Amino acid sequence: MSSPASDKLIPAATILLLRDSAEGLEVFMVVRHHQIDFASGALVFPGGKVDPRDRHENVRGLVDGAEDLDDWEFAMRVAAIREAYEECGVLLARDEKTGALVNAARLTELEHRRDALNKGEIGIGDMLAEEGLRLAADLLTPYAHWITPNMMPKRFDTRFYLALAPEDHLAVHDGSESVDSVWIKPLDAVREAEEGKRTIIFPTRVNVQKLGRHENAAHAIETARAARIVTVEPQVTKNEAGEPVLRIPIEAGYDVNEEPLSRVKV
Repeated sequence: MSSPASDKLIPAATILLLRDSAEGLEVFMVVRHHQIDFASGALVFPGGKVDPRDRHENVRGLVDGAEDLDDWEFAMRVAAIREAYEECGVLLARDEKTGALVNAARLTELEHRRDALNKGEIGIGDMLAEEGLRLAADLLTPYAHWITPNMMPKRFDTRFYLALAPEDHLAVHDGSESVDSVWIKPLDAVREAEEGKRTIIFPTRVNVQKLGRHENAAHAIETARAARIVTVEPQVTKNEAGEPVLRIPIEAGYDVNEEPLSRVKV
């Protein structure tokens, strides 16, 4: 899928990291730092903006599953994996020689690289080349594509992905952009937001609610692979009662297709 061209849109990507627990499907979420200028204090999926270095020519040859991706999709997948690594320490990458996924012991050895990435001291391509790694972009399944409505001062062009979290990777918040984290059942996240225990912005809420239809990670990923991605750019309009709402396409397949403007949080 190609993104609508606009100088005002900030490309960003996020991953819904999944695991199966004894109680069912769980997704990893982080609480954004209150000083972050977007979704501050909210429960969100790990992710962030595309870094110009994610598109560097030295990166494409070090990414599995990149062969058929256009430049936009390629940059989104690289950013999604990099941001998940920076923000929660989960790295979807393989050893270049053995083809094996990075394990917990290797993650520990790479911790100084995570810090350098977070500080912007190196780009993802530098880390991959110097450490003999390849990003596992083939493990990402496109799940959703949202564009911030034009009423907002800062607008993002965001791709959402599903990915199974490696079993031995300990997902933890970074203490900088995110200040807390949790593995949570999707519908528990929705319920806690409804009860006022958590803050979840509209795009996150409907995506986690949609994820709650699935009993396990394999079914969620299989369903997403077969689904058509409908780009969602919420439109400001009025409902039958004349109240202003954000409306999204029914074809996108969410449980709801509008949000009262009074409930919209940024």
